[in-house]
Amino acid sequence: MFKPKYPPQDTAATLITPAPAAYSPAPYNAAPAPVPSAPASNRPTVQLTPGSMLTLAAGGGALVLVVGAVLVSMLLAVAITAASVAVCAVTVRSILKSDRR
Repeated sequence: MFKPKYPPQDTAATLITPAPAAYSPAPYNAAPAPVPSAPASNRPTVQLTPGSMLTLAAGGGALVLVVGAVLVSMLLAVAITAASVAVCAVTVRSILKSDRR
């Protein structure tokens, strides 16, 4: 019951591989093959006007300010949590110390 059952051995004939031939390096080609250039695109190119560049700069600045505010608020939340845990630890230690007297 607890003996493993192994599959039967393969009875297929094994292939005899010939011995590898002596190493002969390929000749070196100094000139690489020419690479075909990409076809010209039919899409119009995007041209930025001074107004659109100003809008992009303002949007980027606003994004940086929002991300910074979120990160600072998360850091502040961690700091407040750490301070409250420290106050709780001091309070519990004080209660336990006065209990032993």
